[in-house]
Amino acid sequence: MKRLLNKVALITGGASGIGLGAAKVFLQEGAQVVLIDRDADQLNAVLKAHTGKELSIICADLKDDTEHERYVQHILATYGRIDIAVFNAGIEGINAPIEEYPVDMFDQVLAINMRAMWLGLRAVIPTMKQHKRGSILLTSSIQGLSALGGTTAYTTSKHAVVGMMKGASLELAPFNIRVNTIHPGFVSTPMMDRIHGTVMPHDPAAFEKVLSATVPMKRYATPEEVGKLMAFVASDDASYSTGSCFLVDGGVLAALP
Repeated sequence: MKRLLNKVALITGGASGIGLGAAKVFLQEGAQVVLIDRDADQLNAVLKAHTGKELSIICADLKDDTEHERYVQHILATYGRIDIAVFNAGIEGINAPIEEYPVDMFDQVLAINMRAMWLGLRAVIPTMKQHKRGSILLTSSIQGLSALGGTTAYTTSKHAVVGMMKGASLELAPFNIRVNTIHPGFVSTPMMDRIHGTVMPHDPAAFEKVLSATVPMKRYATPEEVGKLMAFVASDDASYSTGSCFLVDGGVLAALP
């Protein structure tokens, strides 16, 4: 039986990468999926490529407080409820030492990776409380459980997501609302392509090989592999799991204490 049959799921950052990979898996598992992203062209391309009626799109600027209320109300008016919320939108920022890191870039990374996620939580909680059920996933990273020099903004934001998840899971457990984080390692996404090109512009593919060699499984994940874990954690098969960090990293963090 399909894990997410008749579930209504929203996914932010859903136009590409992990968000799109999750959407594909969720659709296969029977969900009604609403993709939310600021890239209208890419959203429309995704919708055009999908032949069924189970997928819909909403273009939104997630830095804007009011946009979260708008998309939640739109989904409720269309479907009547929200069973699953995947807050996945994020940016990588730049690679630079702390003393050289631009303040405006630090603020931008936290505005998307942390503040926008909190605003999404804030907007979706009332309807889930009303229905006394729900599953919320927050996309963190292996850098939410570890650190990498030169990426303090990204690392800080992804650690903050874990704290946000733990606090929310305690608040919402009495309402049968589960909150968990997903921690991807290296995944074949446009974000990773940008990182390859930034770090080694003369040979991005070589940098991907360098990173792949650090993974015990010796390869990157596909977005759909992350989506499969998300589908399990979002589903009723994980009905007793809340306040937890779920790794999908090919073993990268296994060597850490």
